[in-house]
Formats: sequence, structure tokens, C-alpha cells
Amino acid sequence: MSSESFRPPASSNQTEVYAVHGADPEILAYAMAKYSRSALSMRESLQEISAQRAEQFLNTFYFQYGHRSIADLAHIAFAVERLSLLAAIILVDEQRWDGQERSTRYQNFLKSGWFFPDFGEDSASAGLYAQTVENLFAAYQRIAAAVQEVLRRHVAQPESLKPEAYERTLRARAFDVARYLLPLATNTSLGQIVSARTLESQVARLLSSPYAEVRDLGTKLRDAAAGAAWNVNAAAAAAFAEKIKAAEGLPQGTASAPPPSARSEETALAPEGSLSEEVERLLTREVRAAPTLVKYAQANSYQLATRAELCQAARELLKNHPIAPAPLVDLVERTESLEVELAATLLYSASHHPYRQLRDLVSGLPGFQVSEIIQLGTKHRGKHDELLRAFQSGAALRFDILMDIGGFRDMHRHRRSTQIIQEFTPLHGYETPGSGDLPADVDILAQAGVLADYQSAIESAHAASAQIGRIAAGTSPEAAQSALYLLPLATRIRSLFKMDFAEAQYITELRSAPAGHFSYRRVAWEMYLALERRHPALAKHIRVTDFTQTIDILQR
Repeated sequence: MSSESFRPPASSNQTEVYAVHGADPEILAYAMAKYSRSALSMRESLQEISAQRAEQFLNTFYFQYGHRSIADLAHIAFAVERLSLLAAIILVDEQRWDGQERSTRYQNFLKSGWFFPDFGEDSASAGLYAQTVENLFAAYQRIAAAVQEVLRRHVAQPESLKPEAYERTLRARAFDVARYLLPLATNTSLGQIVSARTLESQVARLLSSPYAEVRDLGTKLRDAAAGAAWNVNAAAAAAFAEKIKAAEGLPQGTASAPPPSARSEETALAPEGSLSEEVERLLTREVRAAPTLVKYAQANSYQLATRAELCQAARELLKNHPIAPAPLVDLVERTESLEVELAATLLYSASHHPYRQLRDLVSGLPGFQVSEIIQLGTKHRGKHDELLRAFQSGAALRFDILMDIGGFRDMHRHRRSTQIIQEFTPLHGYETPGSGDLPADVDILAQAGVLADYQSAIESAHAASAQIGRIAAGTSPEAAQSALYLLPLATRIRSLFKMDFAEAQYITELRSAPAGHFSYRRVAWEMYLALERRHPALAKHIRVTDFTQTIDILQR
């Protein structure tokens, strides 16, 4: 056949693209998965699928055959409200996560309330806990007001800026300082949109947590996915159904018809098959976001057993090695083998030591001992368990960062990096904000006359946390763990960020920008300086903002 005589079918070059709205998440996932097993279009698949058929398909291919990619196709939106900052940090620690949390810059957290753990019969610890939180919130209020007054004295209002915008900007910058006083017990709220696959692993991880609040959160997420979702259009749909009933001459307020045996005299007035009944059934039906895909999510025995054994191994190996001093940012050069990196990273996740110290220590161990440490990270792995995050090793750039928890929460959002986060602890001390975004000769807390107040509040909180931890250590590990809720956001936390050059460029450019918080702007600048020292030819391509230069804090 000549090329002139061949004509392709009319439909073969007509690509069609359309958005899909209104399908339940699991049904939509099933319809998309059918592309691999059926020639039907999406419209045809959705029209023929029922919830029962979707459940049967998912039970077979997801649970029996382990086709977890199917769950990537079902995305679910959640509102998670009135959880502690501590629980929020743990909740969002997913590499495949999208969401937003309440901002400590734009909202006054005095209105948030706070989480109160169960101390059982230990009323002394419960009283000390409550008093410490209340003291931190009182200091938060005093320092926010004092800092805002200092900012008014140092930052004039431009003629081009309205008074309310000027005050709003100064208040936000004052909250940037005051947030250091917020304890991890502070309540927050967040929204997340995740796939059912991410949700399943998230729930399993939360159920494996040593914190009771976090385990309860895992249960509530699983129940929310399996139960009836809140329908934003429910009220409007019900009102519309009432209008239809009125048009049909039926009594107002009659519900959609239950089974005949259960129908009351009033609802019997709405005949089966009536227009109002059909409208109400379609518009107000109950939707369950993921009743099948996360129903078996349980605490992860692999994570639980491995965490315990790694902590024990770290205690034994490091008992004669005090935590070495470390800078704010340490770009650890690659001199070790992949095996040593894996073993050092596993120990890092179970200790409070710097990565450089662990790397050097593990490098000196015999090969069989390095292999034994790696074996601890794999021996309890189940059939469908992903390897621990520590095994995501081999990245060219490794930044070991020791910064305040508040600033870390902003750095935590960078999902393209592999983050190994150590446990909360007062061992590393705390940060004190200095000049912030004002000229270097302005010590903002001293200018406001609240430096001693700030230091006293932080140190008292650390002392109370340690006291509760000591009291509960021998009797209630759960209560001892709860003492960490008292740590303010000023407390330092250590985390290892592994990434490629593109991600390092992105973080340093974005996080050094003038509109950001001075805590992570400083970290981004130190990351850039470390890169410049190690890779000067590459660093020149980064559009970083010099942290040492004074900026206009009114430019947001």
C-alpha cells in the first residue's frame, strides 16, 4: 500500500483530555486502574462501576496481589484540627504529602489551646505541666507585644503603606520572635491531601508512635477514611430536595425513603420512585472516601521492633562517646562507603549525635560490625514493608542541621530531600533570636526589655520537662515521653538532609529570600556558604540572598 493511499482512522489522532469530578476516591482509583485491564474509556468505566464492584476489585488486586500503585490513584482531603504541634510534625513527616498548617506568623496562637497528656495518678506532674504551659503562653503574649513596640520605634511607616497593613506586618514579625516560646503542646490545625497509599503508610506509622496522642490520631485518620465524609454541598442539596418535595405537594422535612418495613407513616407519603426521593438519594448520599484501601492499616511491627533494637545498639555503641559539638549547618563530605553511610544513618535516627561523629565512628568499626548494624534495619521487614527511610542513602550532598524546632518546621516541607529526624530533646539547648531582620546592632529582645523574661521562660520549661521525665521514667514511659510536649519551639532539633544539587539550589534560594523567617534564612545562607566552600564553580549559579545584609521587613 502506498503512503498516498493510506489514511489513518478518523479517531486515531484525536487525543481527548477531560477533567473528572464527582466520583468517589476509591471508585475513581478503580476506574483508572481499569486502563491496564480494559479498553473502556474513563466515562464508560465510571458508568459501569458500583461501590461493591470497586471493593471486590480492590480486595483482590490491592490486598491479595500487593498492587499498591492502585492506591496512588485515590486521593483524599482531610481536615485535622486541634492536634498538638508535636503531633503535627510527626503527622506531616511523609515524603509524598501535600498540605498546609496554621502559620505561627499570621495567627495568634493564644487562641489555640493546648494538649494535655494523661498523667494518671501523678497529680504533681500534671500540675507542673499545666503551670509550665501557662507560663510559656503568658511569656509569648508579653514578648509579642514588647517586640511589636520595638519594631514601631525602628521601622517607620511608609506613606504608601496603609496603617492597618503596617501594623499587620509588624505584628507578623513580632510573632516571628514570640513563636520561640510556643510549647510543642500548642494546638494547631492542618489540611492534607494524600493518596490512599500514602495514607495507609501514614496511619501505620502513626499507630506505631510512642505518643498516645499520635496513635489516637492514626486511628481517627483511618476511621475518617472509612466513615462518612463531610459533604460541603450537603445543606444546599437538602434544601433543594425540600423544594422538590414542596413542588410535589409532600410534607416538608420528609426523609428519603428507608426500606418498606421501616417506613414511617410520614415518610410513606413520599412514594417510592418519586422525583423528590430520587433527588434526595442522589444529592445527599453518604460518601466514604476510602473504606477499602486503609481498612487493614495497623501498627507496623517492622518499625516498632527495629526502632527498639536500633536504640539499644546506639546506646551500647555510644555510651562512651559524648555528643560532639557541631555547627548550625555541617555539609559532611563523602569519604565513606555506602555501607558505612547506611549504618551511620541508622544510628543517627536512634541517637542525638551529629552525623559526622557517627560517620567517623562507624568508619573505624570492623566490616562485620557495620553489616550487623545494617542487618538491624532489615531483619524485621515484612512482605510488603518498604525499607526504612535511612536506606535512602547515596545522595551527593548531606547537610546535618541543628536549629530551632520552629525553623525546622519550615525546612521540613522540602519533600524532595531525604530527611532523617532525631527525637525531640532538651540536650542541644535552645536558640535566642538576636537582631532578626533589623540591623545587626539591634538586639531585639534586649531592646524590648524581655531578654531575661525569654531566657527564664525557656529554661524553666526545659527544667520542668526534665523533672517530669525523671519522675515518670521508672513508672510510666508514656508520661515520661509526654514531658517533651513542654519543649518550646526555641529548642534545637537535629536533622539530616540528603539531597542533590538542584534541591540544594532550590532550598537556598527560596529560604534565604527576604520574606522568610530569619531562622531558616540563616540556615539557608549557611547551606550556601558550605556549598560555596566545597563547590565554588557550582555555587555561583545560585541566586541566594545574603543573610548578613539588612532587609526591608515591610517588603513581604
